[in-house]
Amino acid sequence: MAHISASVYTSHVPAIGAALDLGKSSEPYWQPLFKGYEYSKQWLKDNTPDVIFLVYNDHATAFSLDFIPTFAIGCAAEFQPADEGWGPRPVPKVQGHPELASHIAQSVIQQDFDLTIVNKMDVDHGLTVPLSLMCGQPSAWPCPVIPFAVNVVQYPIPSGNRCFQLGRAIQRAIQSFDEPLNVQIWGTGGMSHQLQGPRAGLINKEFDARFMDLLIASPEEAAAIPHINYVREAGSEGIELVMWLIARGAMADVNGGAPVELLHRFYHVPASNTAVGHAILKNN
Repeated sequence: MAHISASVYTSHVPAIGAALDLGKSSEPYWQPLFKGYEYSKQWLKDNTPDVIFLVYNDHATAFSLDFIPTFAIGCAAEFQPADEGWGPRPVPKVQGHPELASHIAQSVIQQDFDLTIVNKMDVDHGLTVPLSLMCGQPSAWPCPVIPFAVNVVQYPIPSGNRCFQLGRAIQRAIQSFDEPLNVQIWGTGGMSHQLQGPRAGLINKEFDARFMDLLIASPEEAAAIPHINYVREAGSEGIELVMWLIARGAMADVNGGAPVELLHRFYHVPASNTAVGHAILKNN
């Protein structure tokens, strides 16, 4: 059977992708951020999975205010980098895994979570920046990727607990797939940031640190954080952190298994006007 070996958590700031694409990653402003991912890049090379299940949010690229799925799973064989207004990022196309994606959709829907099945879509920086942070600038991504888009842009947004429980359903779905695949699940977005209004540029280091503490050691408590706390403490875009809870809900320790192991934790501000958080948890 397939199994989840690890979960990865990371912000997906678009300026990070631009820094890489424009050759600015060695500049003094960006050096501390990319240094925080050096361990992770080597770890991924040493622990390359068969498939990455990547939770992210679309930024009005594949979807718009005309069509807003709460949860959407990409079941296509490949996904092209999106043109977000200044041309597609110069990164490899994303190879999907239609068989596992379709199986997860079938299983999760039968567990009473309504998913939108997407057979054609482009993927924006929400998905490609995490891959770049973890993989660098390869000619091809190291394995197939299943995109899983969550609406954290237009209210109503799913609750943290709904996302956490969905992660548990995804874990059951992956474990019931009848091939011995090694799967990693990645939760992306966040941390504290606000892009508009009087609080534009808000960064709350204390909230970010507390959220990461809870995510690692007390995920059920993290899942109980209400939307208003994210907005008040972490800014309007801090709500993206609910996507990390999907990845955390898929880990073994919250599903009757052994405790997880923290392999790496990193935090940096600022990256553009955003706080960047990152962690890797391993199933034992």
